[in-house]
Amino acid sequence: MNADFISVHNYRERAVFDAVTKAADLFPDMAEDPGILADVACVALNRLQPRYIRHPVDYAFYLTDEERVNDERAITAAVEAAFLFVRSRLAEK
Repeated sequence: MNADFISVHNYRERAVFDAVTKAADLFPDMAEDPGILADVACVALNRLQPRYIRHPVDYAFYLTDEERVNDERAITAAVEAAFLFVRSRLAEK
């Protein structure tokens, strides 16, 4: 059996990466370090339940409008919390 797993990924990764990039403007002290932004993305993704898919349309097609809004809110909240968490850890150093 030859399974093609290369196309399997977490649907929320792209949305979190985009949200981190957008929110970075609100955290200019952290926005200039790509490593810190990657840490923020990791923390945010770990706060969210993963949704594994092969194609984005696979997930989006089955979402209701309410689920889509709730998903966006969860991502926004996870990213905000991640920025604050990472900032607090940096302050401890």
